[in-house]
Amino acid sequence: MTESGIVDTSNAQVPQHNEPAADITGGAEELNLEAKTFADFGVAEPIARALSEKGITHPFPIQALTLPVALGRRDIIGQAKTGTGKTLGFGLPMLMNAIGPGEEGWDSLPHQGLPQGLVVLPTRELAKQVAGDLRDAAKYRSLRVVEVYGGRAYEPQVEDLTRGTEIVVGTPGRLIDLMKHKSLRLDAVNTVVLDEADEMLDLGFLEDVETILAATPANRHTMLFSATMPGAVVHMARRYMSHPTHIRAQDPHDETTTVQSVKQVIYRAHALNKIEVVARILQARGRELAIIFTRTKRTAARVADELTERGFAAGALHGDLGQGAREQALRAFRNGKIDVLVATDVAARGIDVDNVTHVINYQCPEDEKTYLHRIGRTGRAGHSGTAVTFVDWDDVPRWAVINNQLGLGFPEPVETYHTSEHLYTDLDIPTEVTGRLPKAKRTRAGLDAEEIEDLGETGAKGGRGGRSRRRGGSKRSGNGKRPGDEKRSGEGREKHAERKDSAKRTDSTAEGSDKPKRRRRRRRVNTAQ
Repeated sequence: MTESGIVDTSNAQVPQHNEPAADITGGAEELNLEAKTFADFGVAEPIARALSEKGITHPFPIQALTLPVALGRRDIIGQAKTGTGKTLGFGLPMLMNAIGPGEEGWDSLPHQGLPQGLVVLPTRELAKQVAGDLRDAAKYRSLRVVEVYGGRAYEPQVEDLTRGTEIVVGTPGRLIDLMKHKSLRLDAVNTVVLDEADEMLDLGFLEDVETILAATPANRHTMLFSATMPGAVVHMARRYMSHPTHIRAQDPHDETTTVQSVKQVIYRAHALNKIEVVARILQARGRELAIIFTRTKRTAARVADELTERGFAAGALHGDLGQGAREQALRAFRNGKIDVLVATDVAARGIDVDNVTHVINYQCPEDEKTYLHRIGRTGRAGHSGTAVTFVDWDDVPRWAVINNQLGLGFPEPVETYHTSEHLYTDLDIPTEVTGRLPKAKRTRAGLDAEEIEDLGETGAKGGRGGRSRRRGGSKRSGNGKRPGDEKRSGEGREKHAERKDSAKRTDSTAEGSDKPKRRRRRRRVNTAQ
């Protein structure tokens, strides 16, 4: 029998988590959204016109279900997976209930220039994305949107707040620091949104969220949006909301559809041979954009460096990069200047990029939820997608748990090297490829072709994935962070994974470190002298 790492997913099932029943549910077909526009749901003409110019004419289910409730100023728990329009689901009601300079009602505002809307979310990249979407929707309004997050200088953010703003989008750490320094006041906020609420409340941000909410008026309009909403998180969220309406705009079988539709390939790979295998996978026929997930920042930087040296247009995305370098990598990936993004889970959370045909788990995911989140980055909007997972020898038990939870029926991954015949047949890789991309195929502009913005950071700005900083992406000082930003922005979890990984694994020198361990020698002292 010919060996193969391809998983038969026809009988795969995603276990249903203990989530309470939603008050309102619905999908695109039953809502007949193709025949409706945003104006049908009460969205003001200037905002509807701005959306139409961006090619957004029909609302997504989460937006259609949310708008009637949110415009009535009722608290909401909104649930929809990433990429289905959550931002406009909470953003349009927030914009509709804000007043900008020169607009009707501005002269009677008691606190002109103070934030009227606040969006709190876990990562820098998500803050940029959400703020951009809100600005697009408010194109024909005078509303000012400011994003604040760690990793860039304080001064420009303070200047933006001093000039006045109606909407603030930010990460918890930077919001709290600005509040402590009296640069940000929240006493005029009438709408608060917690985006990616399961991350914000379930994974260590509760204290920060409480501090921020305590600084807002008690009669605020509060909305929580997230892809998942376990019962414990919903219970916790209700403590800060007034009779919230739980809206779910996704089929509970969506994840099962994902796990059945994405082509999944599982290999037991050796740490020293992984990069060779990856170099072959990236030359598979029909491969377009690819995301490689790693467990640690150091591994992400090293893999991006090695792929770049082999001729691939690659970039890294992890917490040790300055914000300018992170945004440079994201823009280059979205614009097609690079086609390989090597990222940690924390840094990549909330990023929604189309046309990703391949996802590679360079290290086995922690659990089935992380596995589903990663493979869900490919095979979107009806496109085909392939997810390849490397399982180290000591990660076989972890993979066995994921396999059992999802019913994949593939408990023993196939041992695979870059010379294995089944690697080429499984993934449609030409047999003549090598570990380097031929010069004739190096057609992408590369990471350095994407301009890096001056965000007020000090120190050198990184070009290639961490290479121009220090080997392995080690952290520089003076990057605009203050104590606490790292923990609150999610980077603390990356560092925890780094420590956990190096302490747990026996192959850390090959997998996660760039220098061999130094052996200490004790110098003997001659006491006779």
